[in-house]
Amino acid sequence: MKKINRLLLVVLVLALAFAAFGCANNEPAPAEETPDETPEKELTKITVASSPVPHAQILAQIKDGLADKGFELEVIEFAEYVLPNMVVEAGDIDANFFQHKPYLDAFNKERGTNIVSVAVVHFEPLGIYPGKSNDLSNIPDGATIAVPSDTTNEARALLLLEANGIIRIKEGAGLTATKLDIVENPHNVEIVELEAAQVARVVDETDFVVLNGNFALQAGFNVQTDSLAKEEQESEAAQTYGNILGVKAGNEETEKTKALIEALKSDKVKQFIADTYEGAVVAID
Repeated sequence: MKKINRLLLVVLVLALAFAAFGCANNEPAPAEETPDETPEKELTKITVASSPVPHAQILAQIKDGLADKGFELEVIEFAEYVLPNMVVEAGDIDANFFQHKPYLDAFNKERGTNIVSVAVVHFEPLGIYPGKSNDLSNIPDGATIAVPSDTTNEARALLLLEANGIIRIKEGAGLTATKLDIVENPHNVEIVELEAAQVARVVDETDFVVLNGNFALQAGFNVQTDSLAKEEQESEAAQTYGNILGVKAGNEETEKTKALIEALKSDKVKQFIADTYEGAVVAID
């Protein structure tokens, strides 16, 4: 009897084990992970050479919008005016944003480059700022005035000095005027020609300095509150010296160029300029 009971126990154990094994084998196999069939689309990179202020700050406002349209914006900052054109001419960078068209035209002529303007974005009024002296109506005899040395910006500075009665330049000199074209100089002022980025550095060494808008901002000056005289928004200079987006000739109609133009001319950028620079930078429609 005991042997029968033991035999039944063994059979029962084997049956249960077999049943358990069968259940395990009947469990559905875990689902295999399938790769995402719609991977995120890779962004197309756009590179832009710019000066730090205000151009790089303005470009920062359009990065997200460009990303939404499939572009990754990379901004490469330069502290001077030559290399941003040379890298675009060489094809190393897609576009630049730092200059006005008269400067670009003179640069192309002097350097043999072929860069073109595709959009006018904003205007930066040129201003006369105090140095050792702070009164344009009482200029010391022999006062020193530092101005940018590049062709168009020097002429622009001299025209502003002329508009304020400090000098008179030869008729017809226009955008090519240099200090050699001064025909009247009642205060015997000395015009000190310096590379544009260096002018602000001599503010403590000269009586007055004439600064481009971007370099004035970098030096902590606001043309509305700190300048002794400035180009007016309604003046011809506002159109003549509007800051442009430049590309190498032949790239005017690329998708990258079109995307940059649309973003930089957007209402978002115009509002940012108005809110941030308080007249030191003025958006152009």
